[in-house]
Amino acid sequence: MYEVGLRDGLQNEAAFVPTQDKIDFAEALGDAGLRHIELTSFVSPRWIPQLADHSQVAKDAKRRDGVTYSALVPNLRGLEGALAAGLEEVAVFMSASESHSKKNINKPIRDALAVLREVTTAALSEGLRVRGYLSVVFGCPYEGEVGIAQVRDLVHALVDMGVYEVSLGDTIGVGHPGQVETISNELYRSGIKAEALALHMHDTRGTALANVLTGLRAGIRTFDSAFGGLGGCPYAPGAAGNLATEDLVFMLEAMGHTTGVDLARLVSVSARMQDLIGRSLPSKVLQAELAQRAKAEQTQTPSRTG
Repeated sequence: MYEVGLRDGLQNEAAFVPTQDKIDFAEALGDAGLRHIELTSFVSPRWIPQLADHSQVAKDAKRRDGVTYSALVPNLRGLEGALAAGLEEVAVFMSASESHSKKNINKPIRDALAVLREVTTAALSEGLRVRGYLSVVFGCPYEGEVGIAQVRDLVHALVDMGVYEVSLGDTIGVGHPGQVETISNELYRSGIKAEALALHMHDTRGTALANVLTGLRAGIRTFDSAFGGLGGCPYAPGAAGNLATEDLVFMLEAMGHTTGVDLARLVSVSARMQDLIGRSLPSKVLQAELAQRAKAEQTQTPSRTG
């Protein structure tokens, strides 16, 4: 399980979450048992003001044995920031469609790959592990369907440059189980191993858990999620975005898989974030657990009538 709430979740929030709160949440997520935590993104504050404090968060977040802390880096300057903060892992990102690449980073895919090779080579030379995000794999807001051959070739390009794991992103939340099965099978046939793949599903249309289940049955064992379901989809205002970590933990544990996550603690962490940002978070498990806690408190409170 790869927790992306502090980066992919908060970057979509309207309000700026105070720096110390982000640092505290990172520690609380570790306390809850999460072992892969993406802290922030070393991008320009002009593009993502919500993460303008990336250097301080990455540097001051308390480290815990057995937990990998990482950050997104778009270029060599971002990598320098991650190195200065003492991170042991970074993530690079690119799009699977030309239109999204040009809209997102103002570069065609060919130029984006050149930048990623440069960053990845430099990171590996410093002893860092490098993870890769491939966006709009399951559908592009500008082009619609993305060709499976394009996805296959880009996954190979990322693996060949030294990325240890490629996270296949359903950026706009249009993916369905049939696609997960088809894409994973095509990647396997082309020589990509299951351990080199992860799924980053958005729940915009309610299919995230179904997609995870399909990926699980296809041999994929790494899934990205955000505590509370933080974040949204920039192409579908008001819609749910990232798959909620609580929902993922509940399903996996109920199926007999061991996640190592204390669900009760995680719910408490998400409840604190919900209070901080002043709105309900979309995690189904979070809301069910909070309702159950509230009911239990009412039952335990002595009546003053009669």
